[in-house]
Amino acid sequence: MKKLHKLIVISYLRPFVATFFIVSFILSMIFLSKYIDELVGKGLEWYTILQLLGYNFAVNVPLALPLAILLASIMTFGNLGEQYELVAIKASGISLSRAMVPLVFVMVLLSIAAFYFSNIIMPRSFLKMGSLLYDVRQKKAAFAIPEGVFYNDLEGYSIRVTKKDPDGKTLYDLMIYDHMQGNGNMNVVLAKKGEMFKSDDDRYLVLNLYDGVRYSENPGDNGYNDRQRQVRIRFKEYGLKFDLSGFNLSRTKEELFKDHYQMLNVRQLLVKEDSLQNLMALKQRNLDAYIEPTFLLYKPHSNYKTIKPIKNLSWKNKDVIMNILPATDRLIVVDDAINSMRNVKSYLTSAKEEATTQSEILRKHMVEFHRKFTLSFACIVLFFIGAPMGAIVRKGGLGLPVVISILFFLVFHVLSISGEKFAKQGKLEPYQGMWMATLVLVPIGIFLTYKAATDSAIFDAEKYQRFFKRLFSKKENQ
Repeated sequence: MKKLHKLIVISYLRPFVATFFIVSFILSMIFLSKYIDELVGKGLEWYTILQLLGYNFAVNVPLALPLAILLASIMTFGNLGEQYELVAIKASGISLSRAMVPLVFVMVLLSIAAFYFSNIIMPRSFLKMGSLLYDVRQKKAAFAIPEGVFYNDLEGYSIRVTKKDPDGKTLYDLMIYDHMQGNGNMNVVLAKKGEMFKSDDDRYLVLNLYDGVRYSENPGDNGYNDRQRQVRIRFKEYGLKFDLSGFNLSRTKEELFKDHYQMLNVRQLLVKEDSLQNLMALKQRNLDAYIEPTFLLYKPHSNYKTIKPIKNLSWKNKDVIMNILPATDRLIVVDDAINSMRNVKSYLTSAKEEATTQSEILRKHMVEFHRKFTLSFACIVLFFIGAPMGAIVRKGGLGLPVVISILFFLVFHVLSISGEKFAKQGKLEPYQGMWMATLVLVPIGIFLTYKAATDSAIFDAEKYQRFFKRLFSKKENQ
């Protein structure tokens, strides 16, 4: 019995590990292709890109793990069925459910590991990937002055070079606009030749110019005199220094991103949800306190409960209240009432928008809370779909098992994405949207497990043909 369990576990782990890493690699390449434009041309170190891919690898686990479990389950039991090993196992008195026991324990361990990963590892990976990706986006492209066009990536300067030597350091026919003072193109430097190099600490770019002239236009000494004064300075050698800090990858503090809902664990999500609910309740109380004084006619009072309503009341003189007021005060009262209602309407509009935003944030936190648990249960459910499906189709390899696993995974993924979207939009409760895919697949897993345990041929075409023939023959007789 122990040898059989060892055989089944080893047969399962091989395709599982291979599938998991293949799917993770494909998802990482998709991520790389998505952000390739923001990575290329910025002079990033190889370890920075590798670090970014490593964080993305961890983030992709919720997609790669269920697919790997499903495909490995179908392949394992499909191979056992195709090689008649399942027949031999059943002939020895061991049922399919007993043969699945060691893998059930493996699935339980994987589910526990998946929960730990979702709760601890993935939030940290999201935090580090998000902060690193933000810094990469903020980084300027690698420093390289092209020929014949103005280069504007040096802060406060615009440089045009007509020709460069192959070494990239010697420049000819330069035009440099100095915008550091923020007064437009008032300062310009022309030079026949220039040489550039970086400082020893790579923080500055030094540009030595030769045989040139510097033009600058300045306003007159008197503030009321708008005439410009032009200053022209010829030089044999002139030096400029440019700050290159914007071309370095400067890391932002991760504390700035740590409050995002994707970067919180279960305990932090519960605390955040409680804080958001208390904040929304406080906003509602403030709204009630602000609006209540404006509706004096409907102000609640304990005596209202004892007063009997008057039926069929006819109010012929509808403007009796206005008649009580002096004619000179009526317009003032009406204007005050209109202004009061406008203020209330404006306050209500602002409060509604704020409440909608707070509600959306709360739903996102609740969705993320349920996500921590759905991955673990999805691993078990997909196993109980894949294992009996492999035993039923009795096909191993990468043919039919891949097709079946992709179909089931697409159903699972579409339901998960749709449920999450509906939950964030408020069309479903967060627990309903996040558990929808799992609840839909549970009956399918139970049905397939029952059919595989009872050796029912659910893919027998002749069986369905006989069923439909009997069905149509009964209708014709009727």
